[in-house]
Amino acid sequence: MAATPRGTTPVPPDARPRLTVLSGPSGVGKSTVVAHMRKVHPEVWLSVSATTRKPRPGERHGVQYFFVDDEEFDKLVANGELLEWAEFAGNRYGTPRKAVLEHLEAGEPVLLEIDLQGARLVRESMPEAQLVFLAPPSWDELVRRLTGRGTEAPEVIERRLAAAKVELAAEAEFDTTLVNTSVEDVARELLALMRVV
Repeated sequence: MAATPRGTTPVPPDARPRLTVLSGPSGVGKSTVVAHMRKVHPEVWLSVSATTRKPRPGERHGVQYFFVDDEEFDKLVANGELLEWAEFAGNRYGTPRKAVLEHLEAGEPVLLEIDLQGARLVRESMPEAQLVFLAPPSWDELVRRLTGRGTEAPEVIERRLAAAKVELAAEAEFDTTLVNTSVEDVARELLALMRVV
């Protein structure tokens, strides 16, 4: 069946790609996998989250995140404009609902890269979504990646490691697990799950 160009009739529901959610513990390499995947397949639309976190060096508003203050975030929540939102390491993160639904309606594959709390909320609001868990090769490797970033204070790293233990225990809640031993391999497997390749 040929793809329907934008501006014409919507793609029938059974032919639409499902929303794919990629989640896993902090430091497992979600952003790296997604960046590689989008370089190879730029047609995969990645939802950009809103966050109250301050930008890290090199991050730009509207590219990695929509950086908002607490008041703006409160408005997004109050107006029901977020598909999901969660608090992590003292900051809030959320997925703008409208853009996700528009891209799915147009028949485009949509990927969300979010944390465990967010993935659970998406499962509640969109049970048809495909949840993919990205696991580290080992606990020691995850600790090495988190401490090797050098961008966070020791107490933040401790919070992230404590959260990672909880997140790893939730793996069974996901539809599929991919182990991040190779960014290229995981990106390829993820694209296959999304039926892009």
